[in-house]
Amino acid sequence: MNSFGHWLASPWRRSTVAVLAGALPVLAFPAPSLWWLAYVALVPWIALIRSAPTAKRAAYDGWAGGFGFMVGMHHWLLPSLSVFIFVIGALLGALWAPWGALVRHFLAGTPSRGRIAAALAVLPSGWLGIELVRSWQGLGGPWGVLGASQWEVAPALRLASVGGVWLISFLIVAVNVALAVLVTVRGSRVPALASLVATAAVTSAAWMWSPRPDTDGGTRIAVVQPGVIDGPDRRFAREEQLTRDLAGQDVDLIVWGESSVGFDLGDRPDLSQRIAALSAETGADILVNVDARRSDKPGIYKSSVLVGPDGLTGDRYDKMRLVPFGEYIPARSLLGWATSVGKAAAENRRHGSEQVVMDVGHGLKIGPMVCFESAFPDMSRHLAEDGSQVLIAQSATSSFQQSWAPEQHASLAALRAAETGRPMVHSTLTGVSAVYDASGQRVGQWVGTDASTSRVYDVPLATGTTLYVRFGDWPVHASLLVLAVWCAGLLGRRFRRSAPAPRVPPARTAHESPARPGR
Repeated sequence: MNSFGHWLASPWRRSTVAVLAGALPVLAFPAPSLWWLAYVALVPWIALIRSAPTAKRAAYDGWAGGFGFMVGMHHWLLPSLSVFIFVIGALLGALWAPWGALVRHFLAGTPSRGRIAAALAVLPSGWLGIELVRSWQGLGGPWGVLGASQWEVAPALRLASVGGVWLISFLIVAVNVALAVLVTVRGSRVPALASLVATAAVTSAAWMWSPRPDTDGGTRIAVVQPGVIDGPDRRFAREEQLTRDLAGQDVDLIVWGESSVGFDLGDRPDLSQRIAALSAETGADILVNVDARRSDKPGIYKSSVLVGPDGLTGDRYDKMRLVPFGEYIPARSLLGWATSVGKAAAENRRHGSEQVVMDVGHGLKIGPMVCFESAFPDMSRHLAEDGSQVLIAQSATSSFQQSWAPEQHASLAALRAAETGRPMVHSTLTGVSAVYDASGQRVGQWVGTDASTSRVYDVPLATGTTLYVRFGDWPVHASLLVLAVWCAGLLGRRFRRSAPAPRVPPARTAHESPARPGR
């Protein structure tokens, strides 16, 4: 054992290294956006796990690395959740404990070519299984899915149109496993090189042959970003002023950010009339977002509400997937104490029951989402299936202005656009606001967190259906099948080893009596 190996013999030192190694992939996401780092960032973590003396220690290394990744990915929540973020990081990080044991099972020692080939399928599949579990809304949703780090890489966006962000994640992990083998297992390089070649071939095939969206006309959409303004009345007045500046610019739709209206419009007809007057003045319907206690049913809702020149159109979408702790506290009777150590929701908001496609005139149909719903690939896919021509996300990250969160959130819209083959508008209260075309490429410039403005975008529309919209989350299903087949094979081998040996009848003498050994 070398000196570094002796140093790692301490469990605390080893766990610290695992935490740091697990956090390394975070740098591939915005704001650093070192997208290329994603393809090598897992190598130190894999190499560390591979060297674990026991399967139990490998599981701890997986857990510690998962903790580092989760805390690093969500570090900007620290002001809101306080120490609770470390509790969440430990709970979600435990999802990587079985993955750590898997890494050691396949790569410890000097693995055969067969084990390495199996690792190149099973380890990425295990990673996708983790991403699937933590994508459940109650666990915080799919924020920080590894494939999302490639939001500005054109070949990766083409892969997203084939298999969603899941396919990108799978291939990134496969590349990292292959590179880890190349670095640490000198005698078994053929399967690793074959994996790298196969990944390049898959990417090239997707680039060449996957269907591309067909451009079919365009529309002019304006986003209104008032900036950080205290108080719903002052914010509304600023939004009103910025919207009035859009008169005469021939826009088809105006989008305000999340929580842009702090009062229920059914209970405040004066506000709905003022928005209707803006609609008449600009010649465009206005999609606002109401964050208030409703007058027609109990509870607080976040709702996308469409207002035309004649007032409320009747089109309304109530947010379905709420942010844990930010908009509701799971198991409030047990975890309600979180309100005393952070900025957790004092009262649970209510959620809607179905997605809505809205007709805003000019032959344009839109599919609204609210806040971190843009992180869920299935929501945008269903809106595209239901006929939405433009995806809309209304967001607000005003609590996290000086963090990486605004840019991370804006980048997700590029993935959703590429997956569905539909342009996407990400409109926020305080930045970053952004627009992407049907291939996930940026349209115009981002509106940064320092801006208080309205901006018009010429958004190209598209037709056609991507493979992801048609076939859904098939990479996840394929990964679960790989894991199931591997588990079945493992159980079968263990059963055969534990089966009793067949009984051999004793030899008999000439007098038909059993032979007595040793006599």
